Amino acid sequence: MRIHSLPIQLVNQIAAGEVVERPSSVVKELVENCFDAGAGQITIDIEQGGARLIKIRDDGCGIIKEDLPLALSRHATSKISTLKDLEQVSSMGFRGEALPSISSVARLTLISRTADAQCAWRVMADGSEQNFDPQPDPHPLGTTVDVRDLFYNTPARRKFLKTEKTEFAQIETLIKRMALSRFDVGFTLIHNQKEVLNLKPAATENAQEQRITGICGSAFVENSVKIDFAASGLQLTGWVGLPTFSRSQQDMQFFYVNGRLIRDKLIAHAVKQAYQDVLYHGRHPVFVLYLTLDPTLVDVNAHPAKLEVRFREGRLVHDFLFSALHRSLADIRPQHSEIQVSDSLTGQTAPELTPQQTRPDFVPKPVYGQRPPQQSSLPLTVAETIKAYASLYPEDQTVSKQEHPLPPTQDTPPLGFARAHLHNIYILAETPRGIILVDAHAAHERVTYERLKQQYQQGAVPSQPLLLPIKINVSTAEADLAEQEHAFFSSLGFELTRSGPETIILRSTPALLGNIDKEALIRDVLADITEHGMSHRIQEQSNQLLATIACHGAVRAHRRLGIDEMNALLRDMEQTERIGQCNHGRPTWIELTTNDLDKFFLRGQ
Repeated sequence: MRIHSLPIQLVNQIAAGEVVERPSSVVKELVENCFDAGAGQITIDIEQGGARLIKIRDDGCGIIKEDLPLALSRHATSKISTLKDLEQVSSMGFRGEALPSISSVARLTLISRTADAQCAWRVMADGSEQNFDPQPDPHPLGTTVDVRDLFYNTPARRKFLKTEKTEFAQIETLIKRMALSRFDVGFTLIHNQKEVLNLKPAATENAQEQRITGICGSAFVENSVKIDFAASGLQLTGWVGLPTFSRSQQDMQFFYVNGRLIRDKLIAHAVKQAYQDVLYHGRHPVFVLYLTLDPTLVDVNAHPAKLEVRFREGRLVHDFLFSALHRSLADIRPQHSEIQVSDSLTGQTAPELTPQQTRPDFVPKPVYGQRPPQQSSLPLTVAETIKAYASLYPEDQTVSKQEHPLPPTQDTPPLGFARAHLHNIYILAETPRGIILVDAHAAHERVTYERLKQQYQQGAVPSQPLLLPIKINVSTAEADLAEQEHAFFSSLGFELTRSGPETIILRSTPALLGNIDKEALIRDVLADITEHGMSHRIQEQSNQLLATIACHGAVRAHRRLGIDEMNALLRDMEQTERIGQCNHGRPTWIELTTNDLDKFFLRGQ
């Protein structure tokens, strides 16, 4: 066949295949146009999940009569004029494809009125970009786009639409996400003549939090930290959820770049790294984050539907996001925040309980290795803390059964004073506000891990020679690995030498570790390195290895702790970053206030 030009309507239908995937795609394109028009109120009217009707009205600046035909023509836009404009796009829509593409697969009517016009004007389109005949209309200031019978002329694509309920759910989710990008705009969403959403403009910080509460739920706001971080011309603001408030799906992750809702692998990786050693395995963090940067540093023209972007300085953006989130999570300590009793597996705040009910099992079962837990003594650093604690609070050096009153509130540490070791697992501490419950193993694991990381980053982990070297029988491959990575093991605090084809000798271990099963620890470390390799991932894997070491070195469940040991651990927790979770992402402590306790026993009711 000879080469020939395609009909305009077919060209637009091909373009629609990239832009118009489903009804929610149409809604996204049209709402973004409302943003660019300076709208303060947007009404989205949907029928039959968008298959029958998508009608979107705004109170923006409107389109003059002469420009209405151009608005329905391919590659016609008011947003850019030159290549330089394209390199620093600050508007939401700029490609000039949405309206002609939509009109090629649906019956589209465009009505608009500007502030100085005597009346509005209406045009209808079929994707052919011909026969435009503007007609007067009584429409108020602003624009309405009426899209009916989506994919009526492309039945094969219409068959790919899901049920009415599913398609509308996609639209509702989209509007909620877009509403979080523009707090200054009001949104009304109607489905089959029934109002589903009515979000008023949110000018104040309190109103913005109310909008977030309405979209993400009150539990999100109560279990999140507000951040505002700026560096190198980048700014990150918004809310990040506590690691203990996580989800089984990535359905509560909202990220905006210069106000544009996007999905980006680089951003996802930076967030994942920031949460990597505080999030329970298989869980996903929750966040509402806004990244602001110079428009010239981000290419928003990388995807037809503008769902993805390309950063010109990808490494800079990645490291900035990681640092901002990592620092924000590290600063969550007992004196700064209040950990709520919540279900870390469902992300739901625990309900009020009657005396006949039992509290939900909000702490997932700990993840240990195949060997049974072995007891270990607290390391020397904790003993030193005990001595320092004794000098500050000499009146508290008593045996566990002795009663003594709390010091005045201003002198009470954030996590209070230990009162008992429950089931040889949990520390019970008393504060002026109520009580604190601490998982001793999980908390000590985090304390040890953070200290090991700090020592490793400073050059080397201090080691402690063994009185008697330990001979360990391993495979030839593991012996080769121990010999090849001698310098790396030394940086972790181990002196490990090879003494035969299948034998290695352990002569020293990290000083932070107490009386542990050292042979089992070495086998675990060798297994981790064998599994993940060394090469360029050594820095990333070093944290995993340090976490393995910390887990072995942490005080084991069922070993009885004295009052002084428990108080020393509480004081260490107050000074440790990311103390809210252990290395596996399990909660380390919770607080029950006196009000919580009163509710359990119906006091004051």
